[in-house]
Amino acid sequence: MSTSMKFIRPGIVAGSFALLFASGCQLSPTDSADEKPIIIGTSSVLAGLDPAGVYDAGSWAVFTNIYQNLLTFEPGSPTPKPDAAESCEFTSPALTTYRCELRDGLTFSNGNPLTATAVKHSFERILRIRDPLGPGPLFANLLSVDARGSLVTFRLATADATWPSKIATGAGAVVDPAEFPADRLREEESVSGSGPYVIASYTAEKSITLTPNTAYKGAVTRRGVAVEVHYFETSRHVEEAWNARTVDIAYAGLPAATLAGIDPSDEDVRLSAGDSAEAHYLVLNMRSPDKALGRAETRRALASLIDRGRLAGEVFEHTVTPLYSLVPQGVVGHSTAFFDRYPESDAAYAAGRLRPAGITTPVRIKLGHQNGIAAVEARALKEQWEKDGLFRVELVEERDFTTYQKRSLKGEFDVHLYQWIPDFPDADTFVQPLVGTGNVLGNGYASAEVDHAIRDTQRFTDRSKAMQRFRAVQDTIAKDAPLIPVWHKQRHVVTRSTVLGGHLLAEDAIWRLWELRRL
Repeated sequence: MSTSMKFIRPGIVAGSFALLFASGCQLSPTDSADEKPIIIGTSSVLAGLDPAGVYDAGSWAVFTNIYQNLLTFEPGSPTPKPDAAESCEFTSPALTTYRCELRDGLTFSNGNPLTATAVKHSFERILRIRDPLGPGPLFANLLSVDARGSLVTFRLATADATWPSKIATGAGAVVDPAEFPADRLREEESVSGSGPYVIASYTAEKSITLTPNTAYKGAVTRRGVAVEVHYFETSRHVEEAWNARTVDIAYAGLPAATLAGIDPSDEDVRLSAGDSAEAHYLVLNMRSPDKALGRAETRRALASLIDRGRLAGEVFEHTVTPLYSLVPQGVVGHSTAFFDRYPESDAAYAAGRLRPAGITTPVRIKLGHQNGIAAVEARALKEQWEKDGLFRVELVEERDFTTYQKRSLKGEFDVHLYQWIPDFPDADTFVQPLVGTGNVLGNGYASAEVDHAIRDTQRFTDRSKAMQRFRAVQDTIAKDAPLIPVWHKQRHVVTRSTVLGGHLLAEDAIWRLWELRRL
């Protein structure tokens, strides 16, 4: 998911997916009797409430709490466990049939039963609607869903050992067929789910208030307290709210300089850094072969002019780490493909790609970005690309996140800044959704070589056996340069000392709001 979705624990390889079991359980109360809502401030905005129409981190963070999945992840575990399901397993050695049996007595918060038919409806509408901003590419391998009694059976076009992880993401949220139409997105700003929380109030792009769902039955055993999420336009606005003490938690929102300056001895502040591999790329528009970036040599020239070290130090105060491949450092399967292929900030190399190919300089490009720190980064990239006169860069700022996504998919930018949070603990989440045919970037890139390698990686339940193929994909991406990796970072969460459980928000892209409580 772009920031968009998603999470990886460095060094973890997903194991084989055997039959999973879990007993049904009701939420137990917390020890705290304090009903005052815990307030989270973030610039990671909730883009929408319909799982078929969004594929971003801000939305999926909320989905984890208001909807239920067949499977879910516990902190630090690469293997999903049952939630709405009682058990799940592959029923064919070919890894093309996956079956789940639902728990008994599940209901949505409006009282309607959560059935196998509701699960089937939830997946089929994603494929039927195929919203350009939705998670359809994650389910590209899904042929059909069958519902019989309490059983749900998924049939896949090819083997996919990562399928259990994919249905544990926000894309696998189970929705009520009575509220969510089969062929269009739901536009109402209230929904019924079966997750640990229900929506008490919601104002788009401003705030959402969540209260515990007393009827929830699933993997979560702790009943949380009420939580308010306040959405801000930029990290500067999050910082203002933090300094004014109007928020208890600052999630993925404080400016880099502020994070770098936090005093570890400050008894009022807790800074947590997770192991999530949030990655940042430049997406290059390849949809028109006759345009500037339709030619590989132009894209390779851009790749060789970037000074990642300066960006990390001068723009991000060393809170990010330079990234040289599609799969970030710390994720099993990572390589250094761009480092191996391209020099850093080398104008002579870039000129040697452009002029022999007959490409007239300066090459004029439009660089799309959002406001806040992204605008600072865009200005730094413009300076690096224009330094020796090989490129002329026009900066195009779009403040609204959803509009920014739509403009990029329409091809209004030649290059645009793109942030990606992994969906689940496997290198596949950085590969298939981003560079497989029909990927979420919509930049015109497709490669039979890459698609074949992706299918090969998905054949192995022992994920260590897929590493060589993941590295082959990264080599091809470095050669073709449909995107350019720039940096990656840990997810930071800052909490007041009176709030416990905030560190779990930094673990990955899942918001486990039920773990929050006050001292």
